[in-house]
Amino acid sequence: MSAIPEECQWLPCGAKNPEATSGPANPISTSSTCSPAYRDWAPGGEAPASVASFDNWVVDNVLDRFSPLFREARYLLAEEPDIRDNALYHSVLAAVAEGNHTRGGIAGYLERKATDISYHLTVLEDAGLLTRAVDAFRPGRSAYRINEPLVAFHHAVMRPEWSRLERQGRAAQVWTASARRFAGSVVGPRFEQIARDWAQDHAPDGLFALPVAEVSYGVVNDPEHKTSHELDLVALGRDTSGQRVILGIGEAKWQEQMGAGHLDRLKRIQELLVRAGHPGADSARLVCVSGRPFSAPLREAAAHGDAHLISLDDLYRS
Repeated sequence: MSAIPEECQWLPCGAKNPEATSGPANPISTSSTCSPAYRDWAPGGEAPASVASFDNWVVDNVLDRFSPLFREARYLLAEEPDIRDNALYHSVLAAVAEGNHTRGGIAGYLERKATDISYHLTVLEDAGLLTRAVDAFRPGRSAYRINEPLVAFHHAVMRPEWSRLERQGRAAQVWTASARRFAGSVVGPRFEQIARDWAQDHAPDGLFALPVAEVSYGVVNDPEHKTSHELDLVALGRDTSGQRVILGIGEAKWQEQMGAGHLDRLKRIQELLVRAGHPGADSARLVCVSGRPFSAPLREAAAHGDAHLISLDDLYRS
């Protein structure tokens, strides 16, 4: 059932932390690019040794009601001096964990007005628990994401089952039933962020036509098909005149094998961007990032230069 590859040695609360073995200088970090060294709080300070041991590690070290990590996500909010109504702040985080990323979507989930939660969103963002990404194509639109993976894990896996975990101690049953939520609400969004961080800071020279100035997400309307397309990765740069140009667009899929259909979708989005007059769209690199092997047709298309494929080895070799 594990969603974590052995070569990455991920924690359930986030991305690979190669420095954790030397002890946590700052065990409660809210950086968007690294995870807290929470594994040092587990008995023996050990991370999962393999994929086979990952499930038992989560049950024993995170979901067990006597584990130091069991209530850690709650403590993160309690320790913030500007947070006084913990219940409402947890509800906001739960709304985001459920896939509501816009201000209006979060407010609708909570059955409140958007203006009622503006202050709470700002406090969570200032505390580093939420990040706000601006749509690359619509500057007035933003998406909120949970910045701290342990908090995302708490709200996606633990909070919905809190009674069974706290009162009944049924950690193993809860974890077995939570595979879909864990993959969709924790690992998937985190993998998308890792892909954006990689494009921003670690992409090899020559992948994009110009230095990358910014990487975000974007939503592109498709009036002909009466739908919209969301891009997990939009790499932007500046040309010699200072004009912002699109350098690359892409998708990041953790569990789903990427194939020719994903490339066709990216080509359709590129066509829409060209029609809309976005500078650089016609020459933007099409990027596919995946935690699973790519299909043979997609590999063939990449060999002909139609796409650039980023595997786990590429992400962690950088």
